[in-house]
Amino acid sequence: MRDGENIQLKECLCVTNTPPEIISFDAMGEVELSCLAYVKMYLHACLFPRCSVNGLLLSSSPAGGAVCVTDCVPLLHSHLPLAPITQLALTQVDVWCAQTQQRIVGYYQANACVSDSSPTPCALKIADKIAEQCNNAVLLMIDSGKMSPDYRVPPIVMYERKDTRWTLKDKHTIMLRQWEETREIASQLLVSGDHSLLVDFDSHLDDITRDWTNQKLNAKIAELASPANSNV
Repeated sequence: MRDGENIQLKECLCVTNTPPEIISFDAMGEVELSCLAYVKMYLHACLFPRCSVNGLLLSSSPAGGAVCVTDCVPLLHSHLPLAPITQLALTQVDVWCAQTQQRIVGYYQANACVSDSSPTPCALKIADKIAEQCNNAVLLMIDSGKMSPDYRVPPIVMYERKDTRWTLKDKHTIMLRQWEETREIASQLLVSGDHSLLVDFDSHLDDITRDWTNQKLNAKIAELASPANSNV
């Protein structure tokens, strides 16, 4: 991750070294990341610590205005650049989203090299494809080198597409509700071993009886988040 923590908490607690400030969440270009989406991304990277992992960011909110990332779909933990598998996953997720009133609003990836959180050509290519259908799509990179449960801010870097290039988003336009509770939920799931409930699309292809929509894990996160987090 570049130097400087680039997430601002929804409660208006600033995670940089600047004083707390009020953020207008109605402004265009803002992104809110839910507990559910963050925890699943985090667990995906933890489940395959020696692999690059990727997935899709989803929203159940209508298009226009701020981007509310309400869920994610973990995709692959091997052979990320393979176009046929990626296209198959994108098609199936797109169909499922249409059935569940959701839409794909972004892409996430964690690189196998813990010291590298830069977008790869594969990440940029998939994010470009998503941006063709979603004007305010986002690209989120997980900083694997800062994934310790004790780390005080979310270990992520987010990019937005301007013209034809992906550039770092303003840290003051990225928010995560109830960060302390979200971090605790992720830690609890790791300690209990329940992170093994997570199924990515790769694992589904190995055993099609496994549910890549992760309904069991979603329910577990919701159970841990209630009533601490009202926006899972």
